[in-house]
Amino acid sequence: MNSRIIDGKALSAQVRADVAKQVQALKQRGVTPGLAVVLVGDDPASQVYVRNKAAACEAAGMLSRVIPLGSDTPEGELLAVIDTLNQDPAIHGILVQLPLPGHIDTGLVIETISAAKDVDGFHVSNAGLLMTGRPLFRPCTPYGVMKMLESENVPLRGAEAVIVGASNIVGKPMAMLLLAAGATVTLCNSKTQDLGAQTRRADVLVVATGKPGIVRGDMIKPGAIVIDVGINRLPSGKLVGDVDFDSAAQVAAAITPVPGGVGPMTIAMLLVNTLEAAERTLNS
Repeated sequence: MNSRIIDGKALSAQVRADVAKQVQALKQRGVTPGLAVVLVGDDPASQVYVRNKAAACEAAGMLSRVIPLGSDTPEGELLAVIDTLNQDPAIHGILVQLPLPGHIDTGLVIETISAAKDVDGFHVSNAGLLMTGRPLFRPCTPYGVMKMLESENVPLRGAEAVIVGASNIVGKPMAMLLLAAGATVTLCNSKTQDLGAQTRRADVLVVATGKPGIVRGDMIKPGAIVIDVGINRLPSGKLVGDVDFDSAAQVAAAITPVPGGVGPMTIAMLLVNTLEAAERTLNS
């Protein structure tokens, strides 16, 4: 393996430690940042994610409130819970764990969260602000990727950046953040013809499709920075990304591992967003 490993665990630990210091300073001014996480249903993966988020909040000295609801919870009841949290001055960030049961309109739920407490950055107002270059909240996973690129001193101005995956959660906001940093961005999707022709141009390659091994080493420009956002469990139980790590590591200059890459940074940046939301209350 020739690639340098971009260690998300180590970087996230640094970010969390910095957040904890700022939380203590904020507490001295009378404000304890508070995050509420609403979990609908009993999906095992979602339960793990929520526990990890709550633990990270508590470790940073924040108020953590987890609100579990049954999988058959009516949509109106969930919206009422969100409205109560919107009005709660002790809660600065609200996160509804996705995916939601099929009978609930995910878009409606996201739009019901106050834009000022939307620490996921998914509300249409926050998406619009991000697109116009004036973000209130940056979505946590793309925000974490930018922090990783910054930690590696990756020159983005004028760089060719290619994103594989055009979701509202990762791909589209990732494109906006890279554009704002001065990169030339190509956004690919499932219908992109000759994907390798696009990815081989990338100085910075971000892959977020949920399809294991969709990008191989022969699809990567020598010396590129490769960020693998995907996390997939194979039938064997092994966790892998969207990039074929072994072949990619022979070509890339630096690459994120799975697990231990982008995942820890997503939670770290959730803490950053919650801290920023709490700080704004002092100036409102």
